[in-house]
Amino acid sequence: MSTGSSAAAASSGAPLGEKRTLRLPWAPSAAPRIRRELVEDLVARGVTPPVVDESEIVVSELVANAIRHARPLADGAIRVHWKVKNNVVEVEVSDGGGPTVPRPAPPTTWGPGGRGLRIVRSLAHEWGVIEDPNGRTVWASLGGPSRRRSH
Repeated sequence: MSTGSSAAAASSGAPLGEKRTLRLPWAPSAAPRIRRELVEDLVARGVTPPVVDESEIVVSELVANAIRHARPLADGAIRVHWKVKNNVVEVEVSDGGGPTVPRPAPPTTWGPGGRGLRIVRSLAHEWGVIEDPNGRTVWASLGGPSRRRSH
């Protein structure tokens, strides 16, 4: 189920700071829909193309990591939140947690994977992990500094 779809955002004139949420069944097939919804919403809000592109890459990496390395939320879903303020996009991907803490893998020349969080780290102004009793949220701020450090 999706709340705050891109069509609703474009037609309602929603405030740019309003958060959008997309909740989909836990499966690799969720990733293309998440990317499409995020990009459509950001374009409708007038976010600059480089920030839209970076946001698409980051949400792809975070969703792939969640599906690959963690468990679904208790209801079998993955949840993606995003908000925009002053061309800064903050994206959050929530899952049911996993056996390891997300962190960038050491660089390898020929390794088959392990680049996702290094890509996130290179594109995001800030990123982090929030653990809670119900799971984990990995977040990233793109397009400028986030406001998280001031809270």
